[in-house]
Amino acid sequence: MKGIHCFAEHAEQRVLLSVQVMIKKVLIVFLLVFAGVLFFAPIKPVLSISCRKNNSEKYFISTARMEGFEIAYTHSVNKGRVHDFYDIHKSEGLLLTGTHFVSYGAGIPEPGEMPGSQFRVTDDGYEIVNINREVDRLVMAVGLIANHTITFWTYKNGKEPAAHKYKMADLFSPQTSIILEKKRVSLLSYIFHKLKET
Repeated sequence: MKGIHCFAEHAEQRVLLSVQVMIKKVLIVFLLVFAGVLFFAPIKPVLSISCRKNNSEKYFISTARMEGFEIAYTHSVNKGRVHDFYDIHKSEGLLLTGTHFVSYGAGIPEPGEMPGSQFRVTDDGYEIVNINREVDRLVMAVGLIANHTITFWTYKNGKEPAAHKYKMADLFSPQTSIILEKKRVSLLSYIFHKLKET
């Protein structure tokens, strides 16, 4: 009887050991799948700034703490500085909410062009607010004379927003055609292409 009892105990121990090994294997597979999803699935919302011809030239800005951004440039005709303001949370794409400029030139919207917009005269020029024009993406060429800049604001711990300003010519070669768009990227891709905050 002792032999049968010992055999039963050993069989129980083998089954228990086998179950423990199986649980460890399942846990390892689960952790690998979870890590794969975490690092390789497109889950991180960003503002992407990328070169149209060379997709490896790109920068990502997390939209989690970003309020919006501004594209500023020198107008090619009137040589005045133009500031276009975009919101990234109120639409699927980019939402042009307003513009500020020194004087009219080609491409500057007319006050009556956009229903609901308001035209204002300021001490240093003109502004149009409540434009609310949605664009899927913004395509532009980096110019030396235009001196394109992007400024975005981030919030931390309820404090005043911090401004981060970059010259596009410092990020891309002059005359490079670039695309700005909202997208989701993998955490790994974000880590490698994150635009460092100034």
